[in-house]
Amino acid sequence: MTQTGRTRLKIWLVLVVVFVLGGATGAALTGLYRSRAGNDARESRDRAKHEQRFEKMRQELNLNEQQTTQVRAILDQTRNEYRALRQELRPRFEEPRLKARAQIRALLNAEQQQKFDEMTAQQDAKHEQEEKSRH
Repeated sequence: MTQTGRTRLKIWLVLVVVFVLGGATGAALTGLYRSRAGNDARESRDRAKHEQRFEKMRQELNLNEQQTTQVRAILDQTRNEYRALRQELRPRFEEPRLKARAQIRALLNAEQQQKFDEMTAQQDAKHEQEEKSRH
């Protein structure tokens, strides 16, 4: 191969690598954007649900402005307490979950263990994503 041929080959290889890297970067950024947009949409739906419930209670109880402010503050405080309680209790749920996984894994052959590990990794990733979207 001549020097010119090698140079052209190198140029084409660089172009292909840049194209592939650009595509991978675009796909990753699209996934990140969609993930964040999905979380924002979920948070908006949750807020809208809370607001609908609150508004229904306000109307049915015919709350005045002072009561409305106070009830909203109580509900906000309670929501924060629930979040703190979930954070506090989460580690206690981890031990039995991991124990059960170890017991199940011990029953499986090597191929099944590999599939089980993949399944649990996917479940953990999904759960982590859901937890992040709540905060």
